[in-house]
Amino acid sequence: MGLIAIDEIKCKKDEFCVRDCPTVIIHSGAQGFPEIVAGGEAVCLSCGHCVAVCPHGALSHARIPIQSSPEIADALRINEGQATQFLRSRRSIRSFMDKPVDKEKIRRLIEVARYAPTGGNSQMVEWLVLNNTLQIREIGGLVIEWLREVVKNPQVVAMSPYLPRIIAAWDAGFDSVLRNAPSVVVAMAPPEAAMTGMVDLTLALSYLDLFAPVMGLGTCWAGLLQGALVNSPAVKKAVGIPESYPHHYPLMLGYPGVKFYRLPERKAPKITFA
Repeated sequence: MGLIAIDEIKCKKDEFCVRDCPTVIIHSGAQGFPEIVAGGEAVCLSCGHCVAVCPHGALSHARIPIQSSPEIADALRINEGQATQFLRSRRSIRSFMDKPVDKEKIRRLIEVARYAPTGGNSQMVEWLVLNNTLQIREIGGLVIEWLREVVKNPQVVAMSPYLPRIIAAWDAGFDSVLRNAPSVVVAMAPPEAAMTGMVDLTLALSYLDLFAPVMGLGTCWAGLLQGALVNSPAVKKAVGIPESYPHHYPLMLGYPGVKFYRLPERKAPKITFA
């Protein structure tokens, strides 16, 4: 069996799979049925577009079998108004309930996030989950120690005048770094993902971020921790990110301690049509 298998009874020879293949390795054979060009298997991205684009269910891929590729359910589609409110209602959560997040819920979030697009369908995003609140608190303390050095530079304070307040709040007993989040999820990628690593993991985190409220959870992108991860090897080691991994970003996760009732406005977009 080759890379793709065609049900010749179902196939209508409409060439949707031919036209949609990212690496242009599918063509119509002598009898009009789709075939892989010579040498094409070596450059297939295993993206599954050929399986997804066929309206007749006539094509299966050895790496993405049609049996594992469910049909899109029209009943689950959302309309424009629903989609707009869903996206606008997303909020950063900085107040969490004192309640741990079940590992299976986090696993479910990551299972959905893995469907985010990656450059060349490389799928190199990896996940690190911190669930120990004592460890999370210790990491927050390491971030504060890093910030104490950072704010010695007046130029940094001029650009980010809130940083001294972050330190003062921590010293007063308030977790101003990770906000007492019960979990921290880190998406990361190895050096091999050099060209698209940060984009890939950012998209994956965005999927997780948007899906979390559906699971009754809230998130906040942990920018202070990311700053420390980039600049402090000690913090990176404490979190558990491999030293050689250059791409990473952390996300706080937990049950929201607040509820929102309105959709705040944002600046009008600056758009240029060239």
